[in-house]
Amino acid sequence: MIILIMGLPGAGKTTLARELLNFLDAKIINADEQRKKANDWDFSKEGRNRQSERVYKESLKIAKSGSHVLADFICPTEMTRKLFLSDFLIWVDTIKKSRFDDTNQLFTHPKKYDFHVTTQDAKYWAPIIFEKLKIIK
Repeated sequence: MIILIMGLPGAGKTTLARELLNFLDAKIINADEQRKKANDWDFSKEGRNRQSERVYKESLKIAKSGSHVLADFICPTEMTRKLFLSDFLIWVDTIKKSRFDDTNQLFTHPKKYDFHVTTQDAKYWAPIIFEKLKIIK
């Protein structure tokens, strides 16, 4: 299963992904680490779409090997979410704006999501999300 944890920078995506590891056996893919690995710091719409495809391909590779994937990724637009074919989408909606104006201007709230996190309390949300996922560790 590929689980996308998306939201603005600083919303708590990485913290939530790490906390979820206490409940399910999964690998985390951090989008910043993928950018660093690809040496691709293009934050245009095209660059963000490319990043979405890159993170999805890496997630798919891991999922095909039999592991669950927690993809920690801003995924700011409907197009980036469309390119990233997650099985379960968690929207971390805990801040109104990030420290990056370009991301704030580009970011659109997802129209469809499986779980909506509204406070920065990963220890609270992780077991609730795990129950919703119904994945046995």
